[in-house]
Amino acid sequence: MVAPKKNKDVEVEFDVSEEDEQLSKTQIKAQMVAMQKLGESLVHLGQSSLAKVPMEEELLDAVMLARKILRKKEGYRRQLQLIGKIMRNTDIAAIEHALSNIKSAHKKLNDAFHGTEMLRDDILLQGDSKIESTIVDYPLLDRQKLRQYVRQANKQLADNKPPKASRELFQYLKQIING
Repeated sequence: MVAPKKNKDVEVEFDVSEEDEQLSKTQIKAQMVAMQKLGESLVHLGQSSLAKVPMEEELLDAVMLARKILRKKEGYRRQLQLIGKIMRNTDIAAIEHALSNIKSAHKKLNDAFHGTEMLRDDILLQGDSKIESTIVDYPLLDRQKLRQYVRQANKQLADNKPPKASRELFQYLKQIING
C-alpha cells in the first residue's frame, strides 16, 4: 500500500508493507494461547498417536515432561507456556494436519462401531427380513449363523439372562463388515 505524504509543495510517497505492520499485544497473546491449546492437545494424545505427529525433539521432550507433571497445576501451566514458546519456531501446520488426521481416523472408527451396533439392533428387532437385506449388502455373512444368534438372543432375553448372543452377534458383524 502506498501512503501519500504531503510536505508543503512536494508530495512524497513511501511503501508501507504488511510485514512492517506489527502485531498488537492482544494478537500476540491470542496466538500464544492458541499454541498452548495445541500443545495441550499434544499432551493428551496417546503414545501411538503422538508418534504420528511430526515434531522436533525439543518439543517432544517438553510434551513428555508435561505428561509427567500433569497433576502439578502451576508447573503444568508453565510447561504449557514453554511448549507454546517452542512451537513459535516450529511448523504448526504439519502438527495441526497430523492432529486432524488422527481425529478423523478416530471419528471413522467410532462411526463404524455405532453403525455395526445399529445393524445388530435392527437384526435383533426385525429378524429374517433384516437378515435377508443385510446378506444382500454383505454377502460374506452366513445366514444360518445370523439366525442362530437371533434365536439365542431372543431366548436369553425371554429368560432374563445376560445378552451373550447379542454381544457375539456384534463381534461377528464387526469381524465380517469392518474386516
